[in-house]
Amino acid sequence: MNERKTGRIVRSISGFYDVRTPEGTVSCRARGILRRGGQSPLTGDLVEITVERGKGMVERILPRKNSFVRPAVANMDALVVFAANVNPVTEPFLIDRVAAIAGDQEVEVILCVNKCDLDPAVDLVRIYTHAGFRCVQASAETGEGVEALRDLIRGKLAAFTGNSGVGKSSILNRLCPELALPTGEVSEKLGRGRHTTRHVELYSLGEETYVADTPGFSSFDTDQMEVLLKENLQYAFPDFGKYLGRCQFHDCSHRREPGCAVRAALESGDIEPTRYDSYLRLYEKAAQIKEWELR
Repeated sequence: MNERKTGRIVRSISGFYDVRTPEGTVSCRARGILRRGGQSPLTGDLVEITVERGKGMVERILPRKNSFVRPAVANMDALVVFAANVNPVTEPFLIDRVAAIAGDQEVEVILCVNKCDLDPAVDLVRIYTHAGFRCVQASAETGEGVEALRDLIRGKLAAFTGNSGVGKSSILNRLCPELALPTGEVSEKLGRGRHTTRHVELYSLGEETYVADTPGFSSFDTDQMEVLLKENLQYAFPDFGKYLGRCQFHDCSHRREPGCAVRAALESGDIEPTRYDSYLRLYEKAAQIKEWELR
């Protein structure tokens, strides 16, 4: 006799889904009708399953509040973007790109600057604090900032992402030492780490807090991330928010038009130059995308 349950997918790998229910975790496959209907279960999904003789089947994916391709996770409350100012140095454009993708789906973005025992990254923290992000200076080596990060994600489903070697898994080991996740040394020659995370998995930190550890992104694979339509991009930059609607032209792209409130804020120092530069770079990419290509 089939038993029907509701739970959350906490691990996805090779077509198998571990679904955590109030009675325990069940290993499931997805019903073929989901794939034929263009639905693919993601880590973080709330799903209905049936269980027979200890084996489960995902029958239905409950409505999502958001979903992402990279990281491949659904129903996120917060995206923690990891960065560092030393081995590897994080390019602000990488932060801004994933922050824009999260912002487009109204997911809170938290910046965690790791390796602060080696370099406190004062300028990076200043830029993103000024832009309205919550920032944490941390060190997986010393434990600095780890409890502050725990407080920011308490009660949320958060994904950890950032360029490879920046220390996501190391910080997660600090947050939950019993996980003992593998970590990769950073290549001195390449300035980036080996990918140590091969799938997306939710780790419970208690207090209804889940963290998704995801494969790191690098300058070589950001093109695989979601793209935004150029008309929507301005809304994905929260530091532009109070200036939108104040431009001379209602369809202002905030690039060359006269009477642009965003560019005036840039010139007055209210918007950070690196943030505006990222906007221009992302706009050029978005301008090449046609809306029908996203369907």
